[in-house]
Amino acid sequence: MKAEDVAHYLQDHPQFFDEYADLLADIHIPHPQDDRVVSINERQVIALRERNRVLQDKLLELISFGEENDAIGEKMHRLAIALLSVSSMDEFFTALNFSLREDFTVPLVAMRLWNISCGDQTYVELTPASKDVHSIAGSLSQPYCGNHIADEIKQWFGEGAEHLNSFSMIPLNTAQTIGLLVLGSPDAERFYPEMGTLHLKRLGELVCTTIARYDLTASGSKAIQDSLSNEQQT
Repeated sequence: MKAEDVAHYLQDHPQFFDEYADLLADIHIPHPQDDRVVSINERQVIALRERNRVLQDKLLELISFGEENDAIGEKMHRLAIALLSVSSMDEFFTALNFSLREDFTVPLVAMRLWNISCGDQTYVELTPASKDVHSIAGSLSQPYCGNHIADEIKQWFGEGAEHLNSFSMIPLNTAQTIGLLVLGSPDAERFYPEMGTLHLKRLGELVCTTIARYDLTASGSKAIQDSLSNEQQT
């Protein structure tokens, strides 16, 4: 008879120890942590204590995750309020970069935008990106986290790029792909492949919504100016 057969038998016949109650007092088994032997009852108590310790550790871990998510949620709320108050691309870039660096403690942030309306093309974020970068952004169904990015994208960070060891690439999508937001950290474990990306995805959505709002405003203003110009010519 195999050990598994004995275990299954005892599970299927709990009345066994009612019929052979003396065995509970006579059976002694090795202690899990030293060389002495203990009774089956004491071994049960040890097993229950170990299970309780595992459950307590799991509960503490869940509480820690909950507190961390609450803190991130509060930061996202502050960022959303800040982005709601901007009225220009200049204010948008300033608010976003301040929040990511000061509130989220992301050392370096880089972004490239395309397919948007903006009268001032001097922003570094509007520097043309290659077709390869467009393809990378378009291929991302969710934020990427890891230790490697394309050399062209890494160069966006300038001199600080050589000190970065982990990255997050967040695609910016509205009706079409309009850009790529990249976060960089010297900590190799800050953005790792297995980490959750829910908050990063929401960050991308906040950025896209703000850009779309300003983009529409810019387009609307241009349409009004064109209309007034035509009326004056007429």
